[in-house]
Amino acid sequence: MKELLISLGVFACVTVNAQVVSDSVVMTVAGKQVPLSEFIFIAEKNGEVDLSDTKSVKNYVELFKNFKLKVAEAESLGIDQTTSFKNELEGYRAQLIDSYLSDKEGEKNAARAVYDRGDNSVELTHILFRLPEKTVSKDTVAVYQEAMQVYERLRKGEEDIETVGKALAEKNKEHIACEYVRCLLPMQSLKVFEDVAYSLPVGVVSKPVRTKLGFHLIKVHSRKSNPGRVHVAHILVSFPKDSAIQDSSEVLAKAQEIYKQVQEGADFSELAKKYSGDMASAKKGGGVPWFGVGEMVQPFEQAAFALEKPGDISGLVETRFGYHIIKLIGKKGRPTFEEEEKVLSRRMGQGERNFELYKAFDDRMKKEYGYVFYPEAYAELQALCDDNFPTDEAFYEKAKDMSKTLMRLDGKDFPQAEFAYYIQRCPFSTKTYAGDFMQEVYDLFVRDIVTTAERKNLMTKHPEIPHLMQEYRDGILLFEVSNREIWSKPSAQQKALEAKWIADLNKKYPVTVNWKLLKKLKK
Repeated sequence: MKELLISLGVFACVTVNAQVVSDSVVMTVAGKQVPLSEFIFIAEKNGEVDLSDTKSVKNYVELFKNFKLKVAEAESLGIDQTTSFKNELEGYRAQLIDSYLSDKEGEKNAARAVYDRGDNSVELTHILFRLPEKTVSKDTVAVYQEAMQVYERLRKGEEDIETVGKALAEKNKEHIACEYVRCLLPMQSLKVFEDVAYSLPVGVVSKPVRTKLGFHLIKVHSRKSNPGRVHVAHILVSFPKDSAIQDSSEVLAKAQEIYKQVQEGADFSELAKKYSGDMASAKKGGGVPWFGVGEMVQPFEQAAFALEKPGDISGLVETRFGYHIIKLIGKKGRPTFEEEEKVLSRRMGQGERNFELYKAFDDRMKKEYGYVFYPEAYAELQALCDDNFPTDEAFYEKAKDMSKTLMRLDGKDFPQAEFAYYIQRCPFSTKTYAGDFMQEVYDLFVRDIVTTAERKNLMTKHPEIPHLMQEYRDGILLFEVSNREIWSKPSAQQKALEAKWIADLNKKYPVTVNWKLLKKLKK
């Protein structure tokens, strides 16, 4: 009921007849003036109101008057002074302003691109040549050259990446690591790494790819379709935990005996409760939560997805934990984009991918506010990253006196020194390489400036905002007072109570309607 009464209408359009003064008073209710612009704004959102028809206008005036009388009654009862009312109104205000300081369609498209990428998983191996936690340009040279040397070896195709990587890691574990990734999906790695992994041809080794961890050499072995999710129950006959060398003959014999009972029709759930070594699932009859690819050890996952119909049971499946007997409960495809969108957007907004998520808004704002970038001035700051990290005092000491224009925005020039000061105040970046760190902070610097400018101009650019706030405010009050006076009463009595209540309100509060002004609406 509340949702029906309170229409958000964020993108509603206000069109007022040019012959009518927009701030004229159309009605006075309980001593409060109602501007014509508000009256028309609400009318034009009501598809049944025809402002050019006298009868339609009279009917609407009666409805609008009674609406405002109920709001006046709510105010007299102090509902607008309650903490709950203030909190709800402030929450809506924040959401409303946010809707104008963002590009929801752009954000949706960005999240959609990540979702679509998840139609496939990537199998790969990578070698990591680590960089220090805070890296300036000069620190990367030797590490990059080392990575390039290994790249040249692998490019010839005579050596296997995993063999080479493990040998290098064995010699220098602190500096080099090698990892086989069976199933990489979006949002599971650093964005640069993921972008390369999803774009690299199968069988090709990448040139060194820099992330905040260091330089990676990546080789994609395969790409596979994402099969969705599966729900199973299992019985685990565990290997002994303290056995250095597993003699699985006794464990296997026990597993075979349990499997025989399953085949003979014994209750799977009861067998799981009695025999399974997975205590958490055993209590639930062996039930395991829904899972997708890459979430379970490979033999278990493959056996689970190989089952076709609910009730199908696998043979004995060996993993490092022991022998599993798996029963299929259900299968389903990937969650839809609509189901995943909020989670994806939230995750993207919390890290390095926020620039990807908000790119459409950032680009639109830069265009609207006449953004001009001066690459030569930026290059001078970039050169400081050869020897100093942007948050170092030495960086700021060198940059604070640099006065060239770095960018122009909203009619104002911003010198290098102003950005250098911003870095000291707002050193927020996910990057550890000096140049990348400065670039990310610069992007935030630009976003802060355009967002501040947009906030300042919001009411001028979007005159409907005050009307939306008024509409929502009155809607909350209408709901609360109507609930007290009418809706909390027996349904059979509500119609009569409503009529009496409106009659009483008309007697209690004075109302004046400017009919002369309303007649002009038809012209």
